[in-house]
Amino acid sequence: MSLGLPPSESVVLGVDPGTAVTGYGVVRRAADGALSLLECGVVRTDTRDDLADRLRVIFEGLSEVIERTKPAVVAVEGVFYAKNVRTSVVLGHARGAVLLAASLKGLRVAEYPPAEVKAAVVGAGRATKDQVGLMVQRHLKLREVPRPHDAADGVALALTHCFRGFGPQLKAPVPLTFANLQKLGGRR
Repeated sequence: MSLGLPPSESVVLGVDPGTAVTGYGVVRRAADGALSLLECGVVRTDTRDDLADRLRVIFEGLSEVIERTKPAVVAVEGVFYAKNVRTSVVLGHARGAVLLAASLKGLRVAEYPPAEVKAAVVGAGRATKDQVGLMVQRHLKLREVPRPHDAADGVALALTHCFRGFGPQLKAPVPLTFANLQKLGGRR
């Protein structure tokens, strides 16, 4: 089944689910393949609230983003297995809230594993959050790295779909070398 988008201008919503902070990024892909960031941010929940209330906040927050930005597809981080089983299960609940928000709006969902997102955006499947943020900034020609990291991760998911979800990658990622990271301001 193809998750491809039509050749005309399309909008992709990328979501990095979490029960405390869910990051999102909305990227427009023009008909000529040019990419631009429409918005990014986070949906924060109160960690003192019951899980059901936190999931409602995630669902409602993403539903508002979907209504406002009208994406053609939602790219979400795929399931990964944490060492702590409870962490995996709770993260699965957050993903469920995201998938429900997309489904109720009739949107297709593309899932990408974390290593594939890092490889698509940075060129290395084990890249750090700082490296992902710097490459998001570079791909979209932004003045600053999106903050917090969760928002940058949401943008990275949207970019991954733009690079991999339909057609060939627009630009090969810059190889991950110490010299390239220095040029990007990635000295740490």
